[in-house]
This record gives sequence, structure tokens and C-alpha cells, in this order.
Amino acid sequence: MRLLHIVSHPIQYHAPLFRRIAAESGIEFRVLFLRDTEGGYFDAGFGRDVRWDVPLRSGYDSVVWEETDWRREIGESDAVWFHGWQGRRMLRAIGQAHAIGKPVMMRGENNDWAMPDGPGIRGWLKRKFLKHVFAHCNAFLAIGRANRDYYRRRGVDLRRIHDMGYAVDNDFFAAGAEAARPHRSALRRSLGFDERPVILYAGKFSPRKHPEWLLEACNRAAWPGQRPILAYVGDGEMRADLERSASPDVRFLGFKNQRELPALYDLADIFVLPAEREPWGLAVNESMACGTAVVASDQVGCAPDLIDESCGAVFPCGDIAALSRALVDVLVRAGEAGVAARRKIAGWNFGTNIKGLRTALDAVMRDRRRL
Repeated sequence: MRLLHIVSHPIQYHAPLFRRIAAESGIEFRVLFLRDTEGGYFDAGFGRDVRWDVPLRSGYDSVVWEETDWRREIGESDAVWFHGWQGRRMLRAIGQAHAIGKPVMMRGENNDWAMPDGPGIRGWLKRKFLKHVFAHCNAFLAIGRANRDYYRRRGVDLRRIHDMGYAVDNDFFAAGAEAARPHRSALRRSLGFDERPVILYAGKFSPRKHPEWLLEACNRAAWPGQRPILAYVGDGEMRADLERSASPDVRFLGFKNQRELPALYDLADIFVLPAEREPWGLAVNESMACGTAVVASDQVGCAPDLIDESCGAVFPCGDIAALSRALVDVLVRAGEAGVAARRKIAGWNFGTNIKGLRTALDAVMRDRRRL
């Protein structure tokens, strides 16, 4: 089975999964990147140059669009798996695969609150466009419940939707947290933290992520004991405003790379993602793999699949009072919630991803043989 995967660029979350797929028997796996960012790139969300400290293109076969004949790549494959449909190159490739009879599998991040169709003529045109794109797809790889519902509401037959939940390298984060645990006190001292609990935000400081809501919620919370430390990891356009509004209990640790994150997740009692219109939120997966309790808004795509009362809390997006209450509630039981988080995320892994991928491949190839 020659499987070609077409995706925008090398992504730190995807690379470990690609290596796992490449090691699978019976699948000859190749990735076609529309552009190469392994050597570093300017990330507009972080507002800075980023170069990840984990390998992005090793351990599997890959090529970049300009380095090859993309039509030949599609023609030599048995099936083509696309990550999304945005951009002229992606749409041309989807059209080409469909035109020559190659099974097309689609894995996107869309859900109704993150990427709504919109009202009026614009919404009508978008629905018409999506209907056209989806008619070219033989199977859909749903990253979670909200994503599955997105396809279903747009007329996709449930028999063509296969579960391939968005996952991270749980072992990498769990091992990193375990290795950091004996050095937790030293890390606290190096960061200037005392022994108070830690609430962590890690991500881009952008309006859609709403890091300012977390700051306000912490200020308004009725803490039963000492006020916890609020630690911000990341960077972006809102950093200066956040720093001006912050009290001495708030610490800004700057951008941290992949290998630095497990120790910070381990240090934290709660990880918080207060975002709106968030397609998924893979930082939630990361923190859970490190044994950290989680709080997220109900517009974070992973919330319906990953977060319940056992491992954290979900609050109505934009409701600062509800976020404050959730922080106080979860902090009291953060230890047991962190254990539950790690136990729950253990079942949301690359192994189940590959099972879903194989199920989809079997289905599209079976349909192809019938033709």
C-alpha cells in the first residue's frame, strides 16, 4: 500500500506519528510538504522566529513540493491522505487525485465554532465550496467529536467517517515529566517560584487564545488559601499588555521549546486554555500526558473528548466568573485530577491513530476494487 500524505509543512506534533506510520508493515509511506520549515521560520502567532528542538523530517520518507513532480507523486500512490483543503496547491492536488481515480482521505481540524460557515451569501458560498471539496473525498479522518459532527452536518455519510483522534507523542511528554520530577524543587528555585501552587498557560499570546481572561479570572478568584502563581509560557502580540496588567504573582517565562515543556507541565498544578474558536488545542494533550489537571473553555475542540470532572473542568467561553470558579475547584483536587488526566490521555494515542488510518485505508481500497 503506497500512501502519500500531503500537508502544508513539517509540524512538531505530526512528525512522531509519521515515524510510527513509516514503521508499519504493509504501508509504504511518503509525505509531500507544500513548503519546508524544518530549518526555522517566522511564526506570526508567536511574533518571533521559531526552530523546533525535535526532529521534524527524520525517520520517514518526505519531499517538498518544489523538489518533485506532484502529479507523478499522486499518480504513483495507491491512496492520498490530505491534511486540510486550504490553499491553491492543496485544492489542485485534491482535484488531480480525484480525476485519476486515487482514493482521497481527508483529515482536517474544522468544527462549527472554530470555522463556522457564516451568515448570508458568504455562508451559502462556503457551503457550496465545501460540498464540492467533500465530493472529491472518499473517506474522512475525524480528529474528535466536534470534527466528526462538522462533517456530518455537511452531509457526509457516517460510513465514510473514521476516527483518528488528534494525539501527541504521549511517551515523549510522560518520560520528560518523569525525568524532571526529581528536579522540581531546583526548577522552582531557578524560576524564582516559592512553594505555592502553579497555574500554567502555554501558547501564543493572541486575541483568540484569550490569555487576558485567565489573568482576570485569577484576580477575581476567591482562593481558599494562598494565591497561586500564574505562569505564562509563550510569546506574541499581547505580551506587553499582559505584562502591564500583571501583578507580582504573575511570571512570564518566554517562549519554550518542545524539550523544555514537560518539566513545566510537571511543575504546574493546572494547565489552562481559555481560547475561543480553538480547533483542538494539542497543548491540552501534552499537559495531560505529563499528569497535569486541565481547564479549558467549551470552545476548545478537544474539550468534549478529553476533559471531564475527573481530570479538570470545562467553562463557558468568555465567562470569567465561571473560569474563576473552575480554577478554585480544580486546584483543590489537582493531584487526583492530574492522575486521572494521565490515565485518560493514555488511551488517546498514536496506536489508535494508526488503527483508524488502517480502517479508512481498508474501506477506500475495498470500494475501489468494487469499481
